Amino acid sequence: MHSFSPLSHPCVAWRIRCLDVRDVAAATPHSHHVAESAGLLLTSVCCADVGYNSKGERLVAGVVPLSPDQNYVLLIQSTRRKGWVLPKGGWETDESCQEAATREAWEEAGITIQIDYDLGTIDEKRAPKSTKDRARYSFYQATVLSEVDDWPEKHKRERQWFTYAQAWEELASRPELQEALQRSTINQA
Repeated sequence: MHSFSPLSHPCVAWRIRCLDVRDVAAATPHSHHVAESAGLLLTSVCCADVGYNSKGERLVAGVVPLSPDQNYVLLIQSTRRKGWVLPKGGWETDESCQEAATREAWEEAGITIQIDYDLGTIDEKRAPKSTKDRARYSFYQATVLSEVDDWPEKHKRERQWFTYAQAWEELASRPELQEALQRSTINQA
């Protein structure tokens, strides 16, 4: 495994430089000046603007994180419902889709990755509760380079390696995630 300092990771450094305007509004009137003197950039665009397409679908970037031998995929626990999912999340307007996928892998799973393949886009398969609940997923196959012991969402997620068959079963209620797994080059034997 590579030696890794979480604070040196570009996604973490980016997050440290950006504060959500809501955090500033909730703080004292002098927070803006204090943050600037600490070298923090305050912006209304950063951290809050998740992309949507012309159909109103939320743009989501994710990864199918594989072991170097491609025998295992790393899944994370969902925070909204019980079960396991692939690392994924909102694609923010100030980043590329690949950057968003890499950031989500770091934030949700505590992994550094190498993007190997673009697996394409996958439409939401679940029945919508409303039009704003629709998502359009863009997935990448990635090789896991390192796993760290402490990551941004460690307190609310676990991670675990699964074989193809195990992962397929765990993702049974999420056909769009099964499709991303199916498109990857994971060993299915």
